[in-house]
Amino acid sequence: MSVARITEIKSSSTKSFDDAVSEGIARANQTLQNVKGAWIAEQDVVVDNGKIVEYRVLMKVTFILK
Repeated sequence: MSVARITEIKSSSTKSFDDAVSEGIARANQTLQNVKGAWIAEQDVVVDNGKIVEYRVLMKVTFILK
């Protein structure tokens, strides 16, 4: 039997939502052990002068406790 925990991470990118997710998972993997999955709870953008300048995601990351 294993026990999992879920933590929320907000990540951003100037490139895309996909890049924001990848950056967030990479950073979570540096701190958390046994990351097994994530789902996107929210997506939003920052707009400046009518152009998207930043993509943001709120992820719920699941990892297994040892």
